[in-house]
Amino acid sequence: MVFDEVDSGVGGAVAEIVGRELKALGFSGQAICVTHLPQVAKEGHHHLRVSKLTDGKTTRTSISELTMDERAEEIARMLGGTEITSKAREHAREMLQMAGSSDKARGGKRKA
Repeated sequence: MVFDEVDSGVGGAVAEIVGRELKALGFSGQAICVTHLPQVAKEGHHHLRVSKLTDGKTTRTSISELTMDERAEEIARMLGGTEITSKAREHAREMLQMAGSSDKARGGKRKA
């Protein structure tokens, strides 16, 4: 299933619940979610960054899978805006740890 900004118009605790529900879908099938919310992004089994570059005439899109360090940096960017602070990075790492610990608590194993 593909969800394109299914989290539009929500934030905070509701966004976290949306992220958890999308993650649960990923345990039994494949779910792809486009989001701008760190509360949703932190819950993903994988994290892809989509970038668009344009020269005014042509637009190019690239997709790359992020490492755990890159995920933390991307989530910090989502949290912090134009200036990524050490606090934003710390919060991003904490969010990812919490998402991982919720997997362990529920015995989460993804379907291959």
